[in-house]
Amino acid sequence: MVVGLFASACKIPNLESKQCGDAREAVRKFYSFHYSNDIAPTTENLELRKRFLTPGLFQELSEKPPAKDYFTNSDTAPKAFRVAACKEVDENTTDLGVHLFWKPNDATSIQKEVGVETVKQGDDWLINKVTQK
Repeated sequence: MVVGLFASACKIPNLESKQCGDAREAVRKFYSFHYSNDIAPTTENLELRKRFLTPGLFQELSEKPPAKDYFTNSDTAPKAFRVAACKEVDENTTDLGVHLFWKPNDATSIQKEVGVETVKQGDDWLINKVTQK
């Protein structure tokens, strides 16, 4: 009984809303998938990512493919990422920061941040826009 009380007393409270938690998980899944596969902005690669994107963003990227990877603004995939702060815009929209990390050699490391807007459509949180910060 004492162990049960101790375990429940040690829980870290979740200070993030369900909305931000769900959007964060969707963005984490997307970037994990994105980096595990080829990030080149090809029609085939975009099609593989369609399930993570709003129809509007998918159409925009299909009609006018970017020269670099839209989701990182880079030609090379980062070595790691971290989903950072979340801001609720309204009940169906969030803005999240995503920190991107490259390590081109042992002496240097590069970090950039992008902003990711997600929109809830049905039961899913989808990426609607990525901005460079």
